[in-house]
Amino acid sequence: MGCLLKQSGLYSRMSIGAVLLAAGAGTRMGGRPKALLELGGVPLVLRQLIALSGAGVDELVIVLGHHAESIMRVIEHFPVTLVHNPRPDDGQVSSLRLGLAALNPRVDAVVVALIDQPLIDEEAITAVIGAFKKRPEGTSVLVPRVAGQPGNPVVFSAAVRDEILAGEINVGCRQWREAHPGAVASFDTDNRRFVLDVDTLEDIERFERDTGHALRWPAPLAAAG
Repeated sequence: MGCLLKQSGLYSRMSIGAVLLAAGAGTRMGGRPKALLELGGVPLVLRQLIALSGAGVDELVIVLGHHAESIMRVIEHFPVTLVHNPRPDDGQVSSLRLGLAALNPRVDAVVVALIDQPLIDEEAITAVIGAFKKRPEGTSVLVPRVAGQPGNPVVFSAAVRDEILAGEINVGCRQWREAHPGAVASFDTDNRRFVLDVDTLEDIERFERDTGHALRWPAPLAAAG
């Protein structure tokens, strides 16, 4: 997996780590985990892990919090580092920082993915990694944008990861980007999969209307709805 980059006349491999954030309570989903929503019969958490792995990511970290036990049953055989956020209600930044800290310190770049983007697949992740490798000189973060709207997943350098972890506990990738706008490159695309997510039950209905793809809860969770 991975790609070759030419450095000083030699070819050396770029090592890429990924953090998948899946610690939320799903409060606006009736307290059900978005990670277990199924598209084509496959839970979103598994789809994301397969996509990241297929895109050449070398190391996968998933951050769990609420619903950890039920999510772990789905991914127990997948080669991934599990990180538990003991205080997931502190917000996404707290989960991000735990995930970044769990990555091998020698990775060259980091992909941060969100569990609630159903159409993010191997092709999408490959595209943002490729755009990161071709980013303008002097930039260290790559953000996909659709009609000017920032999306996910984002990719950033190991140096940015180190700066985030060295900063205040309320500093994550978004806050770092806001403080360093000149270091942010855009991957402009008209593909809305980078900005499509599902936060509410209404979002699930809208997603099906707009894309023609149906999201379904597994039987035990459907009955609980």
